[in-house]
Amino acid sequence: MKVLHIAAECYPAAKTGGLGDVVGALPKYLCQSGVETGVILPKYHTKWIMAQKFVSVYQGFFRLHNQIIPFSIEQEEGNSLGFPFFVANIPGKFDRPGIYADPSGYFYGDEVERYLSFQLAVLEWIKQMPNRPNVLHCHDHHTGLIPFFVKHAVDYKELAHIPTIFTIHNGVYTGAFSWKNMYLLPLFDGHAKGLLDWADTICPLATGVKCCWKVTTVSPSYLEELRHNSRGLEWLFQHERPKSLGILNGIDNQVWNPSTDTHLHTNYNEDIAAYKTANKKALAERFNVNPNLPFITFIGRMVQEKGADLLPGLINRFLHSGQQAAFIVLGTGDPYLMEKFEGMRRFFPYYFDAALEYNEGLAHQLYAGSDFLLMPSRVEPCGLNQMYAFRYGTIPIVRTVGGLKDTVIDIGMPDGSGRGIRFDQFSEEDAYMALSRACILYHDKNSFETVRENIMNLDFSWESSATQYANVYREFAEDI
Repeated sequence: MKVLHIAAECYPAAKTGGLGDVVGALPKYLCQSGVETGVILPKYHTKWIMAQKFVSVYQGFFRLHNQIIPFSIEQEEGNSLGFPFFVANIPGKFDRPGIYADPSGYFYGDEVERYLSFQLAVLEWIKQMPNRPNVLHCHDHHTGLIPFFVKHAVDYKELAHIPTIFTIHNGVYTGAFSWKNMYLLPLFDGHAKGLLDWADTICPLATGVKCCWKVTTVSPSYLEELRHNSRGLEWLFQHERPKSLGILNGIDNQVWNPSTDTHLHTNYNEDIAAYKTANKKALAERFNVNPNLPFITFIGRMVQEKGADLLPGLINRFLHSGQQAAFIVLGTGDPYLMEKFEGMRRFFPYYFDAALEYNEGLAHQLYAGSDFLLMPSRVEPCGLNQMYAFRYGTIPIVRTVGGLKDTVIDIGMPDGSGRGIRFDQFSEEDAYMALSRACILYHDKNSFETVRENIMNLDFSWESSATQYANVYREFAEDI
């Protein structure tokens, strides 16, 4: 491998959001472009991982305070993902059915020990490699201590010459934990202690930014937002500006292809109207909604950063205003919100329905059959859902933030370049006006069909982004 991606998620092995999609796609496109790339993540007991065959490629141990913890590195046989895929099998740490939480939604209470164990296992493995990677590409706070360890931990300094790239997919989650847990860390140079600290905590995200050779974010606008609003980390992102770069994510056009997608009731075959109508009808059979209305869908985690808490009041206000649309929600998360949505299913029959679950196949069908996709995000580092929506002919309604700002041009632009509907403020009022505009567009059939045809011709594939990442690697490793 020239480049090793180290992450907590990788589709289809383990995914809760955009991190999994990116780590599942970018390495494949890098390999296709000639950059030999592999991926390692923990060996969770997800359905996909447990269904694969793995072969052990390394067995070892690491020290976690006064414990000696054995582990093995296993490689998936068959290379089915388009790149070498490895898992760190650490008994007692990740052999659980969920990634971050159990099936009932309750988060595991030992995240510090789990992801510290993962990072140490990966570094022990790399130490023993006869041909080490030229670049270590770390993703989010789960791997943010690796750039520090290779520079300052006594056991790993022999890896200090390997460039480390640190990509921030979501800066809301920093992984910060108390200094009381410092005893879990491997022995490191005392003078480097300040690199671990932010706001009197050990902060893996901040440490990754300080210690890596290059910081990337998943869109240019998100990088700029972090410099002005990152929950206390603003100064750090401003200070590290010279080594920072925003690269817009792409999507995997082989996975997200309406012409071949096996999840769809009806595949696209040059006739957009027929394709959309057939899939909308299929949704109306799955959900208790009126097929004669515009379908407005939310797909994602029920968390505040996605703006899911805005939905109950917004939908209630819209439907009581006399305007008509059918709303569909797919996702899981906050138990309180899920309870609210259950109640709304009974209160608004034919106008609202929900599937309160994680269902990848149903998400594909919703992209194909919906008229609009609603993304009222508080924070959206890049956003992939709007790109999937474009690909499947569904018009996004988004808040002007992060990658949504970079990818969705409002239909009000006089040059006709509009791709969707944007609103600026995180408020029911602004979102309500955006929904109203969507309904007006829906009933203007010529304009609606023109926008839909234009967005299906957009290209957000990974080729361009993969080239930019390859150029970043070559800044530090000439033989990539």
